[in-house]
Amino acid sequence: MKNLECQFGSNAQGKMVSALKRLGFDKVFDTNTGADFTIMEEASEFIERIKNGGTLPMATSCCPAWVKFLEMNYPEIIPNLSTCKSPHQMFGAIIKSYYAEKMGIDPSKIYVVSVMPCVAKKYERTREGMQSTGYDDVDAVITTRELARMIKSAHIEFVELEDEEFDNPMGEATGAGAIFGVTGGVMEAALRTASELIDGKTLEKLEFEEVRGKKGIKKATLNIAGKEVRVAVVSGLSNAREIAEEIRDGKADFDFVEVMACPGGCILGGGQPIKSSKTKMSVDIWKKRSDSIYDIDEKSTLRKSHENPYLKMAYEEYLGKPGEHRAHELLHTTYSKKEKYNI
Repeated sequence: MKNLECQFGSNAQGKMVSALKRLGFDKVFDTNTGADFTIMEEASEFIERIKNGGTLPMATSCCPAWVKFLEMNYPEIIPNLSTCKSPHQMFGAIIKSYYAEKMGIDPSKIYVVSVMPCVAKKYERTREGMQSTGYDDVDAVITTRELARMIKSAHIEFVELEDEEFDNPMGEATGAGAIFGVTGGVMEAALRTASELIDGKTLEKLEFEEVRGKKGIKKATLNIAGKEVRVAVVSGLSNAREIAEEIRDGKADFDFVEVMACPGGCILGGGQPIKSSKTKMSVDIWKKRSDSIYDIDEKSTLRKSHENPYLKMAYEEYLGKPGEHRAHELLHTTYSKKEKYNI
């Protein structure tokens, strides 16, 4: 039997789809499609704030641990948060509205399970504002580690599985959606779309090397559609605290900030498979996984979220323009001050 256990960074997407079908799921969709929706809404929101004097810097809101951290510790900067839901929450709302209507399915009969690298997503699905169709956008969250245990318990020989494709019309995602899981990926994906939405010109170079890498705080000034945009990319809550205090104290010298609670991004999330300390010392797991993600992006036919044909169809047939009434109702949320836990 081929041993994939030590081949960190291997793209096992097709085998995961196959395994989920064997576990009993009727449809398996790509959360990266949800990431494309998030970018479409988030990039549009950023442009709107820039043009109309909205609260800046705008901070990403796709990491629920960061959002809760801010609500508990820095509620005065809640207006800086993007109002966008995270990719899997947006996707759940789309599935129970547009997809249900298109396929003639009663949304009450749809049970959405998100497979996430993050334990904070379990809390996120229960937040107020995550029930935009009258039902929970997402009914359950399991971590990648829990899924691995389920596959093992079902005696499925994962490495022997044939690759299968995601189901359509939800199976189309772009390279921009794929890079969401690594620190800097949300920022890079948003800038690709924001640039083209601003001036309608095709980007000649899609890579924003300035926001890549594992460094906890990265700052850069980038030329986006002829305008200087100051960005910051942060991972790890100690670094997030530093940036939050800069924003709170009016010392932030940037327009747009991406924050992920886990150092290095979601690929090292709290729900990911745990390896021994010996293995971690001998293999740079973050590099293996990030290289794999960027490889998926580079090999993708479509590398900008706004080029996703399913996304285009959903906006034309159902959502209207990004940020408008129906899109805002389904894909955006609100935040409020939260009390700290007494431990």
